[in-house]
Amino acid sequence: MVKQRITQFALLLGAASVALAIGIFFPITQLQRFLPSREVSIQESDETEMVILLASMSPDERQDELKDIAETSKPSTDRSRARYLLASDFLQQNQPSQAIGLLDGLEKDYPLLASHILLKRAQAYEQMGDTANAKQTWEALLKGYPEDPVVAEALYVLGKENPEYWDQAIADFPAHPRTVEIAETRLKENPNQLPLLLIIARHGIYLKDYGTYLEKLRLNYASQLTPEDWEALAFGYWEKQDYGTGALAYAKASPTPRNFYRHARGLWLDGKIPESRKAYEKLIQTFPEQTDPGGEDAGFGLIRLSRLSDRKDAVKYLDQAIARFPFHRAEALYDKAELLDQLQSKQSASQARQMLLSQHSESEPAAQLRWKLAQDFAKAGKIKEASKWAKELSTKNPDSELAPEANFWIGKWAQQTGNSAEAKKAFEYLLARYPDSYYAWRSAVQLGWPVGDFTTVRPLNPHVQYPETHPLPTAGSETLQELYQLGKHQEAWKLWQTEFKNRMQPSVYEQYTDGLVRLGVGDNLDALWMLSSLSMRDEPEERQKYLELKKTPEYWQALYPFPYLNTIVNWSEERQLNPVLVTALIRQESRFMPGIKSVVGATGLMQVMPETGAEVAQQIQLTNYSLENIEDNVNLGTYYLDFTHREYNNNSLLAVASYNAGPNAVSGWLDRFGFQDADAFAEKIPYPETYGYVKSVFGNYWNYLRIYNPDIAAMMAKHAANYKPN
Repeated sequence: MVKQRITQFALLLGAASVALAIGIFFPITQLQRFLPSREVSIQESDETEMVILLASMSPDERQDELKDIAETSKPSTDRSRARYLLASDFLQQNQPSQAIGLLDGLEKDYPLLASHILLKRAQAYEQMGDTANAKQTWEALLKGYPEDPVVAEALYVLGKENPEYWDQAIADFPAHPRTVEIAETRLKENPNQLPLLLIIARHGIYLKDYGTYLEKLRLNYASQLTPEDWEALAFGYWEKQDYGTGALAYAKASPTPRNFYRHARGLWLDGKIPESRKAYEKLIQTFPEQTDPGGEDAGFGLIRLSRLSDRKDAVKYLDQAIARFPFHRAEALYDKAELLDQLQSKQSASQARQMLLSQHSESEPAAQLRWKLAQDFAKAGKIKEASKWAKELSTKNPDSELAPEANFWIGKWAQQTGNSAEAKKAFEYLLARYPDSYYAWRSAVQLGWPVGDFTTVRPLNPHVQYPETHPLPTAGSETLQELYQLGKHQEAWKLWQTEFKNRMQPSVYEQYTDGLVRLGVGDNLDALWMLSSLSMRDEPEERQKYLELKKTPEYWQALYPFPYLNTIVNWSEERQLNPVLVTALIRQESRFMPGIKSVVGATGLMQVMPETGAEVAQQIQLTNYSLENIEDNVNLGTYYLDFTHREYNNNSLLAVASYNAGPNAVSGWLDRFGFQDADAFAEKIPYPETYGYVKSVFGNYWNYLRIYNPDIAAMMAKHAANYKPN
């Protein structure tokens, strides 16, 4: 018998050079197609992590290894994990009798998941049709773990015969998804139940018909809702991006600067400008000094109000923000200088800028000003002056979101003036200091790294080494963390719904955990938002936690996941497209959400327009297709991406821009701007959406490459270790 054999993961450890020679991009499950099988003995020190490694594999792939571990006589954490995971797999395969044997007495050896073991046992008896033992086990779960959220599962089942159990679930575990399901069921029988509607408003945000429940509350129960209830409704509307209705709800919520601000901002986003202006004025009058840690306060309200007012009134509002709200002073000074220019008050505008640079030199608005000046000089052909301002930004504002771009152009401008040494220095610094930026990729290209340029990226097939384990959540109970590491994502998600109590203003660790848990159940759109928006943290302590998290590979692996890889790889190979580039484009288009639709009707992973899909389907003789079907969507989308590449001689910059804006637009830009320099052309793209789209897609491509390609990851690590700034 093979001792703890784990062929696929072991192959990962030494596969990079072979895979690169073969020239194939593949997920873990495809490794055995190309590499010889070999057996690896795991040392004793590694045994406690064996099942964690196996958790990323499919039930069929891991079954033999799990059996080997589960059948060992020596008790261990890994043996308990193997029994639990194997039992779960047998339940999934409708083999309950085998699951029962593995679960027998396991709660004694595995107390961390004891309540979940009883849950699995009860489910196994139900699969077997043994209702008596199933009921006895549900009751044992309820009696033995009355405060454990998984008890809601028992209450749900037992409540089908005795409604008092459902009442208990509502009273004790209102946030559990089973309780939300109970609320939905009872509302179908009697829709006029305010407490149940409030449970859904607070805890059912993931429901397909969530907005319908909010509307029932808002329209039918307005007089009975408390300010706290209104805040829950408002938050729900805001999360669903129904900002106008959310604004109405925030007006009735608890009187805080944040709620007043969101009322005003929601009206603005809904196009109700006069009403928004009045709401901002009310915010400023009600909270003339009070600040909010998230920045949604009267100071920010003054800045927003200035942007809705005529120029002279706007200057007055900005002066108030400058005088009363230090946190917003730099942004107010920047806006004031712009307004004074428009009012032909050049001297006063200059004074405002000087104050910004001298008193708030390290602020983001100061960085914006420096970069604007650099760009103005560059457009005028004054490269020396442009570089001077860009270097000042690099020095004074190294943490600015504009710093990577500024440093890249320091290098490009140095190339233009023949200073190759300075150019090399700028590109090397950028790679070391801003490794995750789009401009890091452009710098790697300039330094001659094998990462693909706009004209050479299409035919590349980079090897990608996928992570072996699930990351460990940074918040939540030990039980939740254990379930997540074991790949039991649905169970972890259910538990997290009861543990995540600070949804409106989560900590960094809570928000990161929420992102991970959402990824586990395929809620990729909101998951990636939760993960990426951590970068917006301004409060020093929370900001530091984010920066520490950002240093971990697990954070980047979560931010750049690999759903639907088999489909993406297969169709990319069929179209002779770089699968990493296709993955990067899908991440930008849909965040890997198969059923998502844009306001103009673009559908699915690659956001294929219906008319484009119909035209392509006719050309490739595809009938009975659906744009929401993963295979069909990627088939059609990669065909169209191949077409845009062929239209522009396999220049991926132009092809990707055309995929977003259309070939006519790109052809017009070529006529208008020429194409002497790809980077200069990219900066001139006149559509803001396409400008951001191109940088996002290729930024995604670079991040997938640097995170998962062993050679590029090794080059980045070596560069970071050896880089010594002058």
